[in-house]
Amino acid sequence: MDGQALLEKISAKFSGTVKGSMDRFGQLEIQLEAKVIPDVIQFLRDDSECAFNMLIDIVSIDYSAFPDWTGDRFGAVYLLKSLTLGHRAQLKVAVSESNPEIPTISRLYANANWLEREAFDQIGIRFEGHPNLKRILNHHEFVGHPLRKDYPITRRQALSTNESLMDEMTVRLKEKGWE
Repeated sequence: MDGQALLEKISAKFSGTVKGSMDRFGQLEIQLEAKVIPDVIQFLRDDSECAFNMLIDIVSIDYSAFPDWTGDRFGAVYLLKSLTLGHRAQLKVAVSESNPEIPTISRLYANANWLEREAFDQIGIRFEGHPNLKRILNHHEFVGHPLRKDYPITRRQALSTNESLMDEMTVRLKEKGWE
């Protein structure tokens, strides 16, 4: 199935909430509302003609320094690939500065857990329903989000106390049968 046919299929299934096009490289690019992201991604993963069985990345963006930008300040781009059929897609979601929140897809792809935590840590996008949304690259006392365009790059933040990682370790040990 080529990108145009894929776009038509998605548009028919989710009419009114998705808008798509082919980018200059021939890759499918879909803009959609945040509230439908789990449903669209689950459809793309589970439908045999789509078969997007790999989440490559979730990229978070701060558009505040983009020239002539008039949309929401933040965005998230989901990069999907079908390993069996060989096609790719980009799903773009606009995220407001006043309520930077998107529903989680961590139940659909295991790696989304960490990718969503990275977007939260670096830009400040919250993922509603995420099982453990906490910082992943910066320490737990870190104030702000370092990839926001207004974050002062010379600001230094010291860590005063270590954070226990046992909340995550306990879950992993139980999964492996260790109590």
